[in-house]
Amino acid sequence: MHFQWYPGHMSKAKRMMQEDMKLIDVVIELVDARIPLSSRNPDINQMAGSKSRVILLNKSDLADDSQNLKWKEYFENQGYIAVLVNSKKGDGIRRVNDAVIEACKAKIERDRKRGILNRPLRAMVVGIPNVGKSTFINSISGKAAAKTGNKPGVTKGKQWIKLNKSIELLDTPGILWPKFEDQKVGLHLALIGSIREEILNSYDLSISLIKFLIQNYKGALTERYGITESDTPEENLTEIAKKRACLLKGGELDLERASSFIIDDFRNAKLGKVTLEFPAEQVREEDALNIPTDN
Repeated sequence: MHFQWYPGHMSKAKRMMQEDMKLIDVVIELVDARIPLSSRNPDINQMAGSKSRVILLNKSDLADDSQNLKWKEYFENQGYIAVLVNSKKGDGIRRVNDAVIEACKAKIERDRKRGILNRPLRAMVVGIPNVGKSTFINSISGKAAAKTGNKPGVTKGKQWIKLNKSIELLDTPGILWPKFEDQKVGLHLALIGSIREEILNSYDLSISLIKFLIQNYKGALTERYGITESDTPEENLTEIAKKRACLLKGGELDLERASSFIIDDFRNAKLGKVTLEFPAEQVREEDALNIPTDN
């Protein structure tokens, strides 16, 4: 599978974001806790420059609890303030205010020495499509401040939201980047729904997901579908299609329908709490390549 999706409106959104960076003190970046690296737009680091940074591992309720803690530690070791959140239920939301203030400690102290008091911190909320930015903003502001939806790219325009006397938020449209150098990133984004489903091949996606589950979450398919897992993803998909009575006219198995079942079950954590990438692998890659950390 080759993924390359960059609608024209995303170029415009990126230009707007670059301009707005001049107005803000701190960048709050939402990532999907199931794919914390794949759901980070690499352009954000370049645009943010030396701005203070907070990373929110959103949808943490859908991800592997043990990996959530490891990813939090991973980002903190890079110098970020990291918070686990579940925007839908509000878990972790109260900690975000404190995280913003902590990230801006040096700026607050500089302002105090200059006699600048009580100016609200201005935070920009960024994140790729479908990572939960609008739901987060609604949750932290306590009202429907931003339109929400489950389709990539639903947030449009620009709006400031006053949280309290200390913090103001600037929402931005979700943007992807022009090309995924690593096709695994495209696969991960497709699985969580950040790329429009019209351009996806659900069969290939489900085979990749099944292969990953067999290797890392053995028994998840058995528990959900009552099948005997084999080491061959295609055999597992066939068995799931039989169990779910996914049939075409004439009794032929409908593997596309079965594939959609599996992807939907993953997205809704019906296969259990699953994280698709692990920080230990990333640390090994960085060590091998001698890659410096972002901060």
